[in-house]
Amino acid sequence: MVSCDSKPKRTAPSVFLTEPQMVDVMTDVQLMEAIISYKKNVNQKTAYLKTQGFDTVFAHYGINDSIFKENVKYYNDVEPQTLIRIMDSVEVRLAGMKN
Repeated sequence: MVSCDSKPKRTAPSVFLTEPQMVDVMTDVQLMEAIISYKKNVNQKTAYLKTQGFDTVFAHYGINDSIFKENVKYYNDVEPQTLIRIMDSVEVRLAGMKN
């Protein structure tokens, strides 16, 4: 018998980041992206930040960029409502840092 749902079920990544972990990592990724953007705007070189900066962020959490991307893809494909919650939490956290 064929299922009505033709979309294959996607399993969680081998290194699964929980929602709170994703909020932490995504907050730091957003901060790094803001730093890179700022430095570009003031004509400073940013190539080293694109590699070393993100590598430092990911190393802090014991992951690498592949694990991060795999988790973002999982949440986007399988749990989009959770990803929305994650991004909302990141936005609230970043807004709190401005004050």
